[in-house]
Amino acid sequence: MNATTKNERLTVEIDLHPQRRGRGGLKVLVEGPAPMAVPAGRTPRVSKLMALALSIEGRVASGAIENYSEAARAGKVTRARISQIIALTCLAPDIVETILHLPRTTAGKDPVLMRDLLPIAQQLDWKVQRLMWRELLRDAGMEPAR
Repeated sequence: MNATTKNERLTVEIDLHPQRRGRGGLKVLVEGPAPMAVPAGRTPRVSKLMALALSIEGRVASGAIENYSEAARAGKVTRARISQIIALTCLAPDIVETILHLPRTTAGKDPVLMRDLLPIAQQLDWKVQRLMWRELLRDAGMEPAR
């Protein structure tokens, strides 16, 4: 390079996006693409409880948690509450899948509540469960997927 050449303009392009750091909410610029936007609304509570039930069931089955009482102590809830949550694992697999993928709640209360699901989970026959589930969805104003 020649010392007598003119200064050349150099352009550098970097993807930056603002991000909050810490509890004070200090905004800093972070290199890289911006994270995907969070969809509107909130995940229904029964979807979260269903995921929790499957997780606890798997941990007990694998031996990571000794029993449901230990799960209750770890979660700082009663054994009765753990029993209610675990009861969700008695639902038919297609109902479980639907609960895990319920649409996000954008306003008001969730259309499906735990108290609606427990009577369905008590039924041993999956055909009866499916009938009750379809009725629940119809009453909640949600059309069941066919």
